[in-house]
This record gives sequence, structure tokens and C-alpha cells, in this order.
Amino acid sequence: MTTPDPASTTQRDDARMPRPLRVARVAVTGAYAAQALGYAVLVTSLPAIQTRQRIDPETISFIMLGVCFAAALGSVIANAVAVRWGSRAALALGLIIEAVALPVAAVTTPFAVFVAALAVYGVGLGCVDAASAMQGVTVQRAYGRPLLGTFFAGYTGAAIAGGLLVSGVAASAVGAGVAIVVAAVLILAMALAGTRLFARDVPVDAVLAPAERARLPRAGIWAFGFVILAVFVVDSSVSTWSSLYLTGLATIAWVAPLGYVVYQVCILLTRLATDRLLPVVGRARLVAVAVVVSVIGCVVVALVPLAVAAFVGFALAGVAVGVVVPVTFGAAGELSPAHSDQIIARINIFNYVGVIFGAVALGLLADGPGLGPAFLIPAVVLAAVLFLLRWFRTRPGAASGA
Repeated sequence: MTTPDPASTTQRDDARMPRPLRVARVAVTGAYAAQALGYAVLVTSLPAIQTRQRIDPETISFIMLGVCFAAALGSVIANAVAVRWGSRAALALGLIIEAVALPVAAVTTPFAVFVAALAVYGVGLGCVDAASAMQGVTVQRAYGRPLLGTFFAGYTGAAIAGGLLVSGVAASAVGAGVAIVVAAVLILAMALAGTRLFARDVPVDAVLAPAERARLPRAGIWAFGFVILAVFVVDSSVSTWSSLYLTGLATIAWVAPLGYVVYQVCILLTRLATDRLLPVVGRARLVAVAVVVSVIGCVVVALVPLAVAAFVGFALAGVAVGVVVPVTFGAAGELSPAHSDQIIARINIFNYVGVIFGAVALGLLADGPGLGPAFLIPAVVLAAVLFLLRWFRTRPGAASGA
């Protein structure tokens, strides 16, 4: 007897899905990619923007910190829009905000205008982060099988491609401006297409009475929120400090940035595998394995001051970021399906808390115990996720009355 091929079975099942749903899946993937492309172009262009605006690195750091706070506000806005008009509207709105703000950062403007543009971009960034997760959960629920890993893989792949493609032209102010404008045009095109193609969901206002809208599973939100915070502490730590740490270990200058590249490649590979592993391994076990692997990676970086060990450690650290983020948002969407958009918007805010904490905490220890041992901080924070594994065993709707 011939054993059915799981891949071909999945393809046949996908072909049976309604065409609007299949189109929505492609469109949502495009939204993830557009978001990543815009952010990659912006951060790649920061050195050229810094020169054009005649500001120092510390000022850029404070501005990007402000972008994180603005992104938290954007997540709140995404919640308000999704509750009233649905996550499709929230996602299109966030993309439009990004597309409008980015070109202002691409041209020479007064410093105040430049800062305001990045603040507006931050609002769009947070709105898209939250709304794209809402849309991803909606499409995944309609398909009846894991898809968020693939969506986030599209994000990571576009971030890597965007960074590599624009790194050359972003060396000059003119090149950086062109790259940013191109990204803005693509984001705007995705927003306009998405107003018709993103998944059509029913707004919370249309299905729940006002009293019911406030009945959220708050314990679950805090639990999954901490998981997202912990993962982004790791992500921010590696993203912000890996190149600087390797600069002190490697004798060849071009080697230092490769630690971040290896980290991102590992995230991409694990996200591509997540959707296939989930039905086989199970949600809680997969999260546990990913967390343990990444904790080991951070500990290796902290305790073994060798460039080779750092590369291995950063690669292992990427496992939790690749696996746990999509799995957590998927599990959060099942806490109470009727409140899914509201839950995801709130959990998304923990993302920016983790980003800020990871960047700042390691920086404070860099001049004391040293940057290497400072990587024990993300290891400890991430290890605490192991005490929350029971939340990944929650059945759909189990917490709807919380």
C-alpha cells in the first residue's frame, strides 16, 4: 500500500480552498514582505541619513527609541480600527501610513520634520505589526492548519533581501533616498491591493455586545505577552550588539556583520520549518526545544569569547525567534477567537518593550562586566518562558470566558 505524500495532500487541500481565501493568503504574505522591506531599507540607510542630517549616532539611537514608542501607539490604533472595521482595514491603514512617512525621510528636510516623519512611520510600523498578525491568524484559522511560520518566513526573507539589495546604494544620501522611495512605492501598492485582497473578517463590534468586548483573557495576554517580550529581548540583543561584539573578537573587519547574517538565516530556516513541525512535535514541545536551544546559544556567546563560538551562539539564538514568535501569535489567537484581534494587538505591544530592554540592558553592561557576559541577560529572560509552556497547550476557546 502506498503511503500518501503529506506535501501533495496539503497541496490538494489548498486547491480546494475558496479562491478569495487563497488570494488573501498571498496578499497577507506580501504585506509581511512589504513591511520587512521598508524597515530593512530604512535601517540600512541610517548611516547615510545620519550624514545628510548632520547628527551623531547617539541622536539616531534616541530617534529609533522614539520609533519604538510610536510603534506601541500604532498597535493601539490597529486594535481600535480592527474592532470597528476589521483587521483588513487596519493593515491597509498601517501600510499607507508607512508609505506616506518614508519618502519624507528620503529627502533633505529640517530636523524637526525628519523626526516627525520617523515618528509617523513608527505608528505605521506598529499598526502593520499588529494587523498583519491579526490577518495571519484569520487566514490560518480559515485554512485549519499552521501558516504563521510561512508568513513570518516571508518577512524574514524580505528583510534579508532588502538589506542586501540596498546596502550598496545606501552608501550615499542619494542612493539611500532612492531606495527608501522605491520601498515606499511598493508598500503603497501593497496597501491599495490589500484593500480588496486581504482576508475579510468580521469586526468585533459587529458580533459582540459592548459588555462582551471587554471580557478578554487577561492572564493569557500577560503570559503570551511575556513570551513575546522575552523573544524580542533576544532579537534586540543580537541585532543591536552582535556586530560590535564580533568587532572585538575578529581581526578582519568584514567578519563582524556576518554574525547578524547567520542569525537571520537561522531565523528564516526555522520559520520555514515551523508550520511542518507543529503537527508532528506539538506546540508546547516545539516551543520548549526552541527556547532551550536559544538559551544555550546565548550562554555560549556569554561564556566563550571566541569568534567561532559567537557565530554558533548567534545562530542558535535565532531558533527561538524563528519558532516562538509565529507559534505564540497562533496560540494567542485561539485564547478567545471572538476577541482575537484585540488580544493580538495587546500582545504585540510587548514586542517593543522587549526591543527596548534588550538594546538598553546590554548597553549598560558593555562598559562593566563586558558585552560578552551581558548576553546572559537574554538567556535568563528567555529561560523564564519554560514556566509558561502550559499556555501553549490551551485548547481553542478554552479561555473565552476568562
